Formats: sequence, structure tokens, C-alpha cells
Amino acid sequence: MRLLLAEDDRDIAEHTKAKLEAEGYIVDHLATGPEVWEEGETGDYAAIILDLGLPGMDGLSILKRWRASGLDTPVLVLTARGSWMERVDGFEAGADDYLPKPFRSEELVARLKALLRRARGRPSPIKSAGRFVVDDQTRRVTYDGQPLDLTALEYRLVQLLVSEPGRVFDPIEIARRVQGRDDDAAKNSVEAMIARLRRKTDPEAIETRRGFGYVLPDQNI
Repeated sequence: MRLLLAEDDRDIAEHTKAKLEAEGYIVDHLATGPEVWEEGETGDYAAIILDLGLPGMDGLSILKRWRASGLDTPVLVLTARGSWMERVDGFEAGADDYLPKPFRSEELVARLKALLRRARGRPSPIKSAGRFVVDDQTRRVTYDGQPLDLTALEYRLVQLLVSEPGRVFDPIEIARRVQGRDDDAAKNSVEAMIARLRRKTDPEAIETRRGFGYVLPDQNI
């Protein structure tokens, strides 16, 4: 499970990252506001730990931008300032929880696990498989973190493959579910769509199982 840790204090970041990794999480750490904002927009994270005092762009502004764009990833806000007004501002901006500094790493882990349990209780519009991330809410697809310019049918095809990573889809089934067709030309139409997607991404992005169909590897890179 991947987490984004946005913290510019090196000591806090190193200690927190080590504690979270000891708990089994994969942690990406960034320290400046603009890169945190961009990575949060495009990365596929189970949760984000966000310090409000980031250089270049403050955490509150980043959080407001994320929520305005439709990002609903759980966010645990960290700040050295502990006034109740800042807590209100953070919650109004879209924070899911708030932890003032200094804090004990055990409390951070406990709060994070509670956030993740609550998030599992609602269906996420964001799904990922292989190197694709599909956001059903914004109808956006990214590949290796980069947005793709897809037609409606190409979007539906990626959405289908991502829905069941590791499953081999027969071309006729793809044509029926993506295009609503099962005529003699359906197989050629699917082959053309797959070829276009590979040109927009990578030749290895979608695997061909000869005689069977197409599959998206069940792994995140």
C-alpha cells in the first residue's frame, strides 16, 4: 500500500518514513509544495500525510486544489501550529484528520489506519493496474503518472482492462462491452484500439496472449 509523505523537516520525515515502512507501507517522500501538489494529483496513493508548512506552496492551498479537482484520497494533515482555527480551516479544505506537532509516531500510525479503514468502507473512483490509473469521477487516465488523451472508446477499453487486472479478455468480449458490437469486424476493431493505446503509452503496456486475447498485468509500477 503506497503512501505519500509531504514533509519538509528532514528529521521528522526520516523518522516517520522509517516507522511507516516498518509497518509494511511503501512511502514516497517529497518536501516542496509544487512537487507534492503535482504528485498528489497524478500518483496512486492509499493516503497522503500532508504538512501544512511546505515551501513553495502551503499545504492548505494544495489540499484545496486537490479537492477542487475531485481527488478524494484520504489526507492526514500535520502542522506545527495547533490552534483550533487552523484545524477548522484544514477540515473545511478537505482534510480527513489532523495531527499537531510534535506527535508520537504510534499515534500517527493509529490515525492513518483508522483513515484507511474508513476509506475502504466507500468505493473509490480511482483504480489502477499495471502502469495505468483510471479516475472514474473525472474520466481521466494516467500512464506512469502522465495524463493520456483518449477517445471515449479507448477510455472504456482501459477502464475494462483495469477493472480485472490479470484477466485475459477475449477480443469479442472487449468489442461487446466497449463498443456494443459482436460482428465479423469486431476483432479487427479491437486490435486497432489496442495498437493506438500502445502508441500512446508503451508496446508492453497491454500484453497479448496469442489465441486468447489481451491482459493488463496485475502489478503497480
